[in-house]
Amino acid sequence: MPEHTSFLSYFVHSLPPAVDHNLHGVKQFLSKEQVNRYGLEPLIWSVLVMTAVLVMAFVTRSQIVNLDKAVVPENKLSVRTLVEIIVESFYNMMKEMMGAKRAKRYLPMIGTCGLFIFFSNIISLVPGLSAPTSSLNITFGCAIFVFLMYNYYGFKESGIGYLKHFAGPVWWLAPLIFPIEIMSNLIRPVTLGVRLMLNMAVDHLVLGLIIAMVPLIVPIPLMVLGTLVAVVQTLVFCLLASIYVSMATEHDH
Repeated sequence: MPEHTSFLSYFVHSLPPAVDHNLHGVKQFLSKEQVNRYGLEPLIWSVLVMTAVLVMAFVTRSQIVNLDKAVVPENKLSVRTLVEIIVESFYNMMKEMMGAKRAKRYLPMIGTCGLFIFFSNIISLVPGLSAPTSSLNITFGCAIFVFLMYNYYGFKESGIGYLKHFAGPVWWLAPLIFPIEIMSNLIRPVTLGVRLMLNMAVDHLVLGLIIAMVPLIVPIPLMVLGTLVAVVQTLVFCLLASIYVSMATEHDH
């Protein structure tokens, strides 16, 4: 993927040499390459996206304090309407999977991931902006968060009995099933992170190349397709995260 393609690259390039000195010895996650100032770009974009999500959350929260007025939907697209549409979509998806009670309990985690990933994906459609989700460090960080949370919820719901989920349906198969299930569980964050990163990196690369070669008219269909990719990848990530949470928190009957 071409580096330094966003306007933030000029800001990073103008940073003092002390930044590179402070980064000396820091290694990129999953690699042994030296981190330079340009490696900070995805992190800075992530902070900007998180800030925007927090601002939208506070704006939405301030508008629904009055419950009598909050039940009446606005007649135009606003920050509150956009957040409600996205969060409601996640809730409905989770409710069909795990029931209303558990969906409400785990919606904050899934919804937060969904909002961050959606807006991180969608900003790549704006010329001069770069999607932080095209960096493996960011997507793998999201996947690790999901991995830690659904295992935490599993132990919280079932205690040490949560480990029975990895032992299989019959006790005499446990020595065979247990290591396979543990390995499968450990691979989940890798597949979550790599899938999201590859799809967004390729989409961002293709769109950037087309805009550079033919800046008028031609990129429009690709931008529509890019919007679909951003939405689908958000839904896939949240769907898989919801499945993992549902499986970890279900009780044996």
